[in-house]
Amino acid sequence: MYTAGLCTLFSLLMSSLVSGLPVRVVNGGADLRDENGARRRGITLPMKGRAVVKRNVEELLVGSIGLGDFADVVYTVAIQIGNTTTAVNLDTGSSDLWVMSTSCQTSVCRQSNATAFSVATFQSTEANVNLTFGDATTGTFAAGPIGLDNVTLAGLSLPNQPFAAVDNTDNTAVLNGGAGIIGLGFPAESTIQNEVVAQKFNNPSTTDDFISNINTYGPFVSRLVASGVIDQPLFAITLQRDTIDVSGSGKITIGELPAGVDNSSITWVPVRLYDPAEGGLDPPTFASNESYPLRWEVPIENVYLDGKQLANSTIPPNGVPSSFVSALIDSGNSLIRGPQDVVNNILSTVSPPTLPCASAHNLTYQIGGRLFPVDPRDFIAQAENGNASTCVASSVVSTDPPSVGTLFSWSLGDPFLKSNMVVFYYGNLTHPSVDPPRIGFRSMVPTNASALLDEAVSVASQDHGNFESTVNVAPTSSEVFEITVTSTATTSAPSHSMPPIDRTSSQNSSASVTKPHLFRSCFSIVAPVVYLSFLLVF
Repeated sequence: MYTAGLCTLFSLLMSSLVSGLPVRVVNGGADLRDENGARRRGITLPMKGRAVVKRNVEELLVGSIGLGDFADVVYTVAIQIGNTTTAVNLDTGSSDLWVMSTSCQTSVCRQSNATAFSVATFQSTEANVNLTFGDATTGTFAAGPIGLDNVTLAGLSLPNQPFAAVDNTDNTAVLNGGAGIIGLGFPAESTIQNEVVAQKFNNPSTTDDFISNINTYGPFVSRLVASGVIDQPLFAITLQRDTIDVSGSGKITIGELPAGVDNSSITWVPVRLYDPAEGGLDPPTFASNESYPLRWEVPIENVYLDGKQLANSTIPPNGVPSSFVSALIDSGNSLIRGPQDVVNNILSTVSPPTLPCASAHNLTYQIGGRLFPVDPRDFIAQAENGNASTCVASSVVSTDPPSVGTLFSWSLGDPFLKSNMVVFYYGNLTHPSVDPPRIGFRSMVPTNASALLDEAVSVASQDHGNFESTVNVAPTSSEVFEITVTSTATTSAPSHSMPPIDRTSSQNSSASVTKPHLFRSCFSIVAPVVYLSFLLVF
C-alpha cells in the first residue's frame, strides 16, 4: 500500500514536469529568451502542469507536444505510425500524412537521417498516390502506396489511419529533421482520402461518399474532430525562433486553446469557403446548400511596410474573377510569399540588394481589423557568415497569382507564425454553415522587438560576426488531458469572438480513439540531421 502511494505521488510530480515542450539547449550557454523578450541562460525545462477539469458526464481529450526546429527552416513533430516513432514536418498548407518508408531509395531518402517507416504493420488499401507540393518554381512530389495503421500525435491515437508509405520522392522534407509531412488542412484537399474512398466505393467516388467518410478516411486531426473526441475542434501552434535571436517556445495543442491563453486575446477571422466554380467541392445531396473550405485561408485587408500601406497587386488572377485578397496560413512554408509586384516593391524599398542588419523593418498584415506584424528579427537573414552588419530581406519572395482552386495572393509561412500564435478552428466538417471554420490570431511580437534586434546584432558582432543559431530536435513526450463535460451541451451560434464547441450529431461517428495515460514515460528524441535547404516549401 505504501509503495503504491509513493508511486502515485511520483507520477503526479513527474506529470507536472513533463509538458511535451523541447529541452532548449544552446551551445556555449548562449542566452535564451522567453516570449516577452527577457533573457535566460542554459537549459530550461517547462515546470507547468495542469489539473484534469471535471464537469459532468462526457470525457473528451486534449493533447499537446513540443516541436522540433531546424534553423527556422523546418518545424517537426514526433509521431508514431505502427511500430515506428519518427518526426514529420508540421504543415498547415496540406492535408495528407506521408512518411518515407524503408523502401525509398531516391537521393533524398538515402541522404536522410530520419527514421523511415517500417512496413511490418502496414495494411495496404490497394490504392496509390502521387502528392505534389509548392508552387510553379518550387514544386516537389512524394509517391507511394496508401495503407492503414495506428497513428499517435501529441498523445492522441487513432486506429486505421490512412497515410502514404512513400517510396519515391524528391521532397526535401526528409532532409531537414523529418521523415515526411503531416498535413493539418481540410479533408477537401486530401488526395489520400479521395483515393481511398474512390477505391472502396465507386471510381470516381461521389461527394456524398467523400464527406460521409471523413470520420473513417479523413486526415488525422479532421478524424479527431469528426469523431467528437477532442474538447474543441481546433489546434493551436506557436513556433520557436532558432536563428538571429534564439527565443520562444514551439508547441502544438490539439483540442483547446493553450494553457494560459484567454479567448478574449484572440482575433477570429472566417476561413474562405470555395464554390465549385472556384475549384471547391460539389455539395453532397444531404447538404446541397453548403460550401466547403479547401485550406486555411483568410481575407486580409491591407499590408503595411514600416507603417505605410502598400498598394494592392495589379497582376490579374488566372481564370477566376478578381475578388478579395486572401492569405494561406502555411507552417510548411519557410518564407513569406506574395504577389510579384508587391514583393518587388518591398524589396526595392528595404534591400537594394542588402540592408543593415540593425535596421528594423516592420512588415504588417491587417487581419480582422487588427494589425499583425512580422517580428523584425524574422524579416532578415545574414548576407554572409562572419558579417553581422550586412543582411538581406530573404524571407519575402514572390509566388504564383491566384487561380482556380488557389485563390490566395499571399502565403504567410514561418516568419509570420514565429511572430503570431495561430489557432485553427475546423468547425463542423460536414455542415460548415452550422459552425463555420475560422482562424484566430494573437500577436507574439514584443514591444521592444527593434531593441532586441539591435542587441542580437551587437552580440553577433562580438561572436566573430555570426548570429545565434541552434537546432531543437522533436521531443516525444506529450501531455494528454481528459476533460469531462455535460452530455446535454448544445451547439452555440457562430461567433467571431468565441469559437463554439460543436458536438452535433452530424459529426458523431463510431470511430474510436485510444485514450493514453496522463503521463507517458517517453524521453527518447528523434536524432537531429545535418542537412539544410534554405528555400523550402511543402
